[in-house]
Amino acid sequence: MPTRQLGNSGLEVSTVGLGCMGISFSYATQLPKDEGVALIRAAFERGVTFFDTAEVYGPFENEEVVGEALRPVRDQVVIATKFGFDIDPATRENRGVSSRPERIRQAVEGSLRRLGVETIDLLYQHRVDPEVPIEDVAGTVRDLIAEGKARHFGMSEPGVNTLRRAHAVQPVAAVQNEYSLWWRAPETNGILAACDELGIGFVPYSPLGKGFLTGAMAKGSLPANDFRAGIPRFQPEAMEKNQAFVDLLARVAAEKGATPAQIALAWLLAQRPYIAPIPGTTKLHRLEENIAAASVELNADDLRTIEEGASHIQPEGDRYSPAQMAMVGREAPPARADA
Repeated sequence: MPTRQLGNSGLEVSTVGLGCMGISFSYATQLPKDEGVALIRAAFERGVTFFDTAEVYGPFENEEVVGEALRPVRDQVVIATKFGFDIDPATRENRGVSSRPERIRQAVEGSLRRLGVETIDLLYQHRVDPEVPIEDVAGTVRDLIAEGKARHFGMSEPGVNTLRRAHAVQPVAAVQNEYSLWWRAPETNGILAACDELGIGFVPYSPLGKGFLTGAMAKGSLPANDFRAGIPRFQPEAMEKNQAFVDLLARVAAEKGATPAQIALAWLLAQRPYIAPIPGTTKLHRLEENIAAASVELNADDLRTIEEGASHIQPEGDRYSPAQMAMVGREAPPARADA
């Protein structure tokens, strides 16, 4: 597997990483711990060195699975995790966003313990807290880095101004936002431009549209306990209209001897040299398919075909519920006067 550097950070990762969330969180089909461990180890054996988890995935269980899986190869991988929610340690209830400095420290201590590591390679703020100045957040992470508990700072779904303010306090190594052929907001909301300017890496999550762009999802096929069932974009009528994206990818895939998923990932990789997507899966054959996308080369004609085709398709439905949408692209409050 080739590698990429996340911006100017010096952090080198496999070109395609593994988003581990779905192994134990959110989707209808989740893996028993031993099978999750086996899948993560299979990813490493096939060249993946970049693994993404979070405290809130479970909560807690996903970090435990990732930690157990990667313990034998700890010095050969990059582990990313996230803070940013107020989780009751007794009940595991998620009580909403919180990036108070004391909560960040509590979250990091828990993550270190569950992952079984001394240092978190890439520590993300999961969502911007509208009650805490980003300077306080970045300053806390800066202190954790100085203490050896983290190596790099990341942010997920920040507003552009918040990203810039954070970067001025502690350099941001990577931004993790949703980005795919059917969700291209980072191209227009200033985030990718800021990454270009500031030398920040970009890690697309849901690069396959939460599975839709693989072409394997039938309209109305989601069970009620799958979180996608409540997302506007996955309602039957929306899926029928959004099928046009899959059809476009399938046409290019047929010409390249690839799959729609591989074309979707190869398209992302062609957008910037510092982009490293983290598709997730619970199936070994899908894992191998995603990894193989790193070897799919799209030439200028291929990219023009995709761009031209996509320009005629309007995505149907929001990517999240209204409450979840309120948490993305959010700006932090002004810095305290005594900061």
